[in-house]
Parts: sequence; structure tokens; C-alpha cells
Amino acid sequence: MAVTAAGAALLASFGTAGLTGAFDAEAPTTASTSAAAPDSSGGNAQPVVTSTTDDPDWANVAAAVRPSVVAIDVRTSQGAGAGSGVILDDDGNILTNDHVVGDAVDGGIVVTLADGRMYEATIAGLDPATDLAVITLTDPPEDLAPATLGSSDDVLVGDPVVAIGNPLGLSSTVTTGIVSALDRPVTTVDAPQMPGQQGTSVTTNAIQVDAAINPGNSGGPLFDAGGRVIGINSSIASMSGGGSGAAGSIGLGFAIPIDLASQIADQLIENGVAEHAYLGVYMSDGTAEVGDAVRAGAKVEQVEPGTPADEAGVQPGDVIVRVDDDPVMGAESLTGYVRQYTSGEDITLTVVRDGAEVELTATLTAREDQG
Repeated sequence: MAVTAAGAALLASFGTAGLTGAFDAEAPTTASTSAAAPDSSGGNAQPVVTSTTDDPDWANVAAAVRPSVVAIDVRTSQGAGAGSGVILDDDGNILTNDHVVGDAVDGGIVVTLADGRMYEATIAGLDPATDLAVITLTDPPEDLAPATLGSSDDVLVGDPVVAIGNPLGLSSTVTTGIVSALDRPVTTVDAPQMPGQQGTSVTTNAIQVDAAINPGNSGGPLFDAGGRVIGINSSIASMSGGGSGAAGSIGLGFAIPIDLASQIADQLIENGVAEHAYLGVYMSDGTAEVGDAVRAGAKVEQVEPGTPADEAGVQPGDVIVRVDDDPVMGAESLTGYVRQYTSGEDITLTVVRDGAEVELTATLTAREDQG
């Protein structure tokens, strides 16, 4: 089984299940999902109060939120591609995936609103590390319908969800399902577009859903039953053995949690770049014994001097099994959790050392080489 990000070329590992990736943006029929979202205070739309988690009314939800979802067509030096996006504010800022628009040539982004109107757009900011991007409409109309953002912290396994996007060029397509899992570590690698380039690895503790998500959904929003955005659709799992054209939904889709997406989107709108907190360790998947129990975690192979991990007292050989209250299942899981924090925040690391659990406090910082 392979996991494929719907929208641009991504290949990657998906835990023990297979590979994770994104379709090549060259072909509109092989574009898929992923995107980010801004602060909810910028949205004008209101949640659909007639629809609830216990009794979802998908017809009313779709009618209310479809105007906030856009289709994105992109020209690159290698060809053309398509994806989706969500309107963040009245200024025409739209959240989508980096793998959808990151390789666009000048003047190569066209956004189609739900009512069919088309506008050129420019890139406000790209963040390959999270596969998020913000584009801005040129001369946006005054009647845009920004989405209302929810909180991914409120999402529960089993909650009903609806995905809206541009799969296979079929704009404003609505699919429904449930949240299948939370904090699912998914790693994608953006395939290089030019010879000699290296792909960018993206690790996210994603929301897993069974709503049908296909190439072209990339960057499109995942809504809860109240019409609030809780994630940005970013990748899908598909059976291996076929080409990208054979990739499609098998009921395993993944979305970037909106809390992370909105944090990155705010920075991209304000600064054009986003900073990322980091811990400063080299890790591998590992296990540790605590009493009679064996725990999965991230085994520390090396600690960089002067980093938050070093100052917190993390040592090589430690197995990190928890970040705050969240269990760490491996190296990808830890990377995904750290990415959700901002520099300056304190986190509690629970490590297993010599058969005993030790709690350490680390103050995260941003990498010095970031903009």
C-alpha cells in the first residue's frame, strides 16, 4: 500500500503500512489534497447550527461552506497541475498545499471560485516543511466567503466529517465520512522537479479519515458537521503496484490538523515565511522496558550541543515515550508533535532511561537558518 498526497509529487513512508506521498502536479488528473488555514477570527462565515455531530445535515453544510472552497490550476516549468484551497479572509488569502503551488511559474496560478469566477493569484508564502502555502487573489472581489476555522484539538475519533475539493478536476465535489484515527504519523517527500534537486520531507501527525479523497483534493478543507474547518486534506493511501494514474481513494485519507495549518498560515500571511520549533536530536524508532511493560517510542541516537534537547538533559540512548500528554510511537510521531509547537514554548518530555521514566522540560527554539 502506498500513501499519496493528492496534488503534487510526493513519495514517503507511512509507518509500517507502506508509503506516503503526493501526486505530481504536472497532470491535473493526478493532483490531490493538502493545505493550511489561518486564524479563525478572520473568517466571516458562521458554523451551520442546524447540523450537529449527532445529527449531521450534509446538504445544509455543503450549501453553506462550498463558497469558501476554490479550485486551483497551476502552470509549472514541467507542465500543469490542479488542486484545491480554502478562503481565509476578505483580502483574498487562500490556504493550500505547497506541493500544489510551490513550483508555479510567474502568472501561473488561476483560482476558480465556487460560482465559476476566475482570478489570477500570487504566492504570499510557502512552507515546504509543512507542505502548506498561502496564495493571494489579484484584485479579489468584495463578496468572498471566508471559511470558519474550528480546532483540531476538539476532534474525536468517530466524528463525522465532509471533504470538499477539486478531485480529478471535478470542482466543488463533496464527500463524507468519519474520523478514523488521530495523530497518525504520515511522512511525505516532495519529489524533485529538476535533475539534481532533493525532495523535501514532510512529517505530520495527521487526521485520518475514510471520506473519499482523490488527486486534486490537495489543499482542500476538511469540515466538521458544524461547517468548521478542522483540517487540510493532504495525502491518501493507495494500493502499490500501479502508476500514479491508478492511484485513488481506498478509504485512507489524511489531513493536516487545522491548529497547525492556521499557525503556519498566519506566519505566511504576515512574513512570507514560517519558523519551526525544533528539539535538536537524531532519532530512530525504538522500544523501552518500564517494569513489566514494553513501550514504543523515539530512541535518541545523538543530541546536538546547545539545543533545547541538550539543555533539557536528554541523553543518547533515551527513549522518548511522551510529549506532554501525547504518547510517542516512534521517530515520525515525535517529529510531528514537535512541529505543532512554536518556538519559546515549554514541553515536557517523558523519557525512559535505565528502565525508569524521567520527565524533562525543554524550551523549544527556532532553527538559526530559518527566515
